[in-house]
Order: sequence, then C-alpha cells, then structure tokens
Amino acid sequence: MKLSYVLFQTRLGWMGVLGTPRGLCRLALPQSSPQAVRHLLGDRLGGAQPDAAVFGDLAHRLKGYLEGEKAAFDDRLDLTASSPFQRGVWQATRRIPYGHTRSYAWIAREIGKPRAARAVGQALAANPLPILIPCHRVIAGDGSLGGYAGGCGVKGFLLGMEASAIGG
Repeated sequence: MKLSYVLFQTRLGWMGVLGTPRGLCRLALPQSSPQAVRHLLGDRLGGAQPDAAVFGDLAHRLKGYLEGEKAAFDDRLDLTASSPFQRGVWQATRRIPYGHTRSYAWIAREIGKPRAARAVGQALAANPLPILIPCHRVIAGDGSLGGYAGGCGVKGFLLGMEASAIGG
C-alpha cells in the first residue's frame, strides 16, 4: 500500500504526518528536529514518499491550531492497524468538543463498557494520531490530567490553549 508523509515546522517544533490512500495513520507531536519526527513516525516511514499535496491543508490547520486558532480535524483516518475496541475509544474521543474535557469513565460509558476506564486509558496511550484524535481532552475522574504520550506539560498547554480560545 502506498504511504505518503509530510514534515513541517510549527511554533512548538517539527511535526509529521503519515498516511495511506485510506486516510491518515500516524502523527508526530512537535519535536526538536525532523530526525526526531522521522523516528516517531516509525519503521513504516522507510517505504513512504514525501508528498505534502496528499495531506491538503492539514499542516496549515495544525500550525494554526498550535497558534491558538480553533481548527476542525475531520480528516479521514486509516485505523485498520488497531483493534475494534481502540477504534471505538478513538471515535468517542473525536466527539469531545474543542475546549472541553471528558473523563476516561465517560469514554467507557460512551462505548458501552462502563467498567473499562483503565482499558480506555490504555487505548488512548496507543493513539497514533494525537490532536486529530484529541486524547488530550480526556482527563481523570478527579480532574487531574492523567497521562499523555506527549507529556503532561504538552497536555496542559493544549487544554489551556483551547480554553483560552473559547474564553474559558
């Protein structure tokens, strides 16, 4: 299957996106260098071709988002490498509105597995498309941040930025 990628610089560092003809399959959060982004995108990048046109205005929207602009990320995703449970968690997570948060338990209830909050956390930790699948909007039931692949500092920054953009 043909793989394409794009690397681009944002105010927070270098980012990258990997995609197939079915949709986006991996996103690297801001890093200090293009090499660090390539490493995060993984082994599949070796067979991919650089092609910014495949991704339309995604890089522009991500740059704007990180500048504090409200952006929609309704892009097609290729989640075929994930389990049905993970896809369910990620689909529910995509429904969390910009500038709002929900708990791991809320996601578990949304997918019809109210006792699976811990498994929800594990699925979110495996999220290959942070920001596009906004797992930073999922927090612990006690209001604490919980975990985040990009680190809690990045999670707090994204939540604060979104809250400011909507006047929260």
